[in-house]
Amino acid sequence: MDTALTRLTGVRHPVVQTGMGWVAGPRLVSAVAEAGALGILGSATMTVDGLREAVREVKSRTDAPFGVNLRADAADAADRVRIVVEEGVRVASFALAPSRELIAELKEAGVVVIPSVGARRHAEKVAAWGADAVVVQGGEGGGHTGEVASTVLLPQVVDAVGIPVVAAGGFFDGRGLVAALAYGAAGVAMGTRFLLTSDSTVPDAVKARYQTATVKDVTVTRAVDGLPHRMLRTDLVDSLERSGRARGLLHAVRHAAAFRRLSGLTWPQLVRDGLAMKHGKELSWSQVLLAANTPMLLKSAMVDGRTDLGVMASGQVAGVIDDLPSCAELVERIMKEAEQVRERLTASP
Repeated sequence: MDTALTRLTGVRHPVVQTGMGWVAGPRLVSAVAEAGALGILGSATMTVDGLREAVREVKSRTDAPFGVNLRADAADAADRVRIVVEEGVRVASFALAPSRELIAELKEAGVVVIPSVGARRHAEKVAAWGADAVVVQGGEGGGHTGEVASTVLLPQVVDAVGIPVVAAGGFFDGRGLVAALAYGAAGVAMGTRFLLTSDSTVPDAVKARYQTATVKDVTVTRAVDGLPHRMLRTDLVDSLERSGRARGLLHAVRHAAAFRRLSGLTWPQLVRDGLAMKHGKELSWSQVLLAANTPMLLKSAMVDGRTDLGVMASGQVAGVIDDLPSCAELVERIMKEAEQVRERLTASP
């Protein structure tokens, strides 16, 4: 299927696997790339050296285009950008808007820049700064999210910018792809759907927890880091929501110390990263620390399999997913279903 997204990135199908921390590693990304979609490495939970190793592992597994997701406000962002450029990565995606200068630097090196946004004004800003495309995530999406549904936000952004728009939040099948295209999008981006594949390295017990969830089990909470965060409701989430300020701070310091040891960050860097994630919000110190070490809470579930100790970011689509296909099977199924839907819509009555 030929769209502005496939032409821009060189992939065969207008489907993107989002750069989920601890989830979007070389195995998943290379499987998505081989399936003809755009796989994106989640680099926020990798060390700088680990990122280079991951990029090279993907390149050893596939010749297809892929991307790397970066945090523009990270203390070592410049080092990570250098790796993307030096290793010839096709796409750089961003969870937070990169600066005008960073966009220019990447584009000068031939890297396609695709920031993710949750509001029309943010899309307009990065488009004016030279972004090649934009992923727009509606409130149905997992992780940090907004309040506006994809069906409202997507057409707003499509009408506001003159660059390709990729729809995210609530998409998991071929029907959703056709719907997004009808709104004017150039493709769809999916996180939870790719997490729940046989190529995903997430432990089986965690995948099973996702698959038993209903739509109502996917909630939005501010208890983790003070920002709206869509995830599965678990005992940990309930505990964080009930915790007083002192208990919450103790919990945050303990996890922050663990993430600092794992990442190699200094305490000042850790706090600076947490403050950078505030986005002008009034957060307590425990929330600032939790904002900085949310990756550690994700690791407990996504890597260690501890559904009782970790947080599980999730889109609402977890409540309607009941299988674990390979990435190749999933992408093929989505494209086949999309074609069938298009044929039905264009068939004579």
